[in-house]
Amino acid sequence: MGIGVGILLLVIGLILVTGAIDLPETVTDVMDAELVGWICLVVGVLSIVLVLVMNRQRTRTTHTERRDR
Repeated sequence: MGIGVGILLLVIGLILVTGAIDLPETVTDVMDAELVGWICLVVGVLSIVLVLVMNRQRTRTTHTERRDR
């Protein structure tokens, strides 16, 4: 789920920043689509980086089992 959400935010951010779709007038009156796009873009990149870092830590972790008699 982690990397998928990051990619989704990245794509939504790029669509909003580039203006690939025209939003209705009622939406553009309430929010700045380019600003929301940049926010989604940054959060998406941070999400992907965090997921990759956490997965790398998970693969480096070793567990040892110790039995006491």
